[in-house]
Amino acid sequence: MASTLVVPGQILGSTSSHQPGPGTHVYENNILASIIGRSVVLRTDKQSSKPVISVPRPGTNPTGIKSASSLPNVGSTVLCRITRVQQRQVAASILVVDPSPQDVTSYTRLTDDDMQFQAVLRREDVRTHEKDKVVINDMYRVGDIIRASVISLGDERNYYISTAGNDFGVVVATSDAGNAMVPASWKEMRDVVTGQAESRKVAKPA
Repeated sequence: MASTLVVPGQILGSTSSHQPGPGTHVYENNILASIIGRSVVLRTDKQSSKPVISVPRPGTNPTGIKSASSLPNVGSTVLCRITRVQQRQVAASILVVDPSPQDVTSYTRLTDDDMQFQAVLRREDVRTHEKDKVVINDMYRVGDIIRASVISLGDERNYYISTAGNDFGVVVATSDAGNAMVPASWKEMRDVVTGQAESRKVAKPA
């Protein structure tokens, strides 16, 4: 039995080697996820039967895996990796839901490339004050790890997140020179090697 975080439309396997289960559908001989959750592969006792791929819905637990606890909800705190920066919004991948302090400091875990939930941070949700003066490039860069709050479940593709508040913002960043950075103030981080400062919306240490 294996468990992988999946989103609707993601290919889970082929009908030639697996059977579709709950939370999936078949398209052109591929088994695709129909809902967000964790895919589960169950091997039957019969050697002639194909393994079954399913995506249990939140609240159902046929395999003993807590699928509901890993789903972002309104009010959840999340760790995200910035994937795209635009003039009016930022795109990010949600890596961890309701993180522990160990999650923030575990750089290996936060940079794996497994499929994750997608999120959007709009300019008006970056901070609590002077929202109309926010310049996205001064707040976040591609690759930054940020702590944010889920404010809306959004549409079928993206959650909406916010970094308004002292506790939210960048927690892990790499400088333009490729070095690790440490917070210097709420709006600045500093390269640990060169000492060069770069602007960021910095999260208050947990």
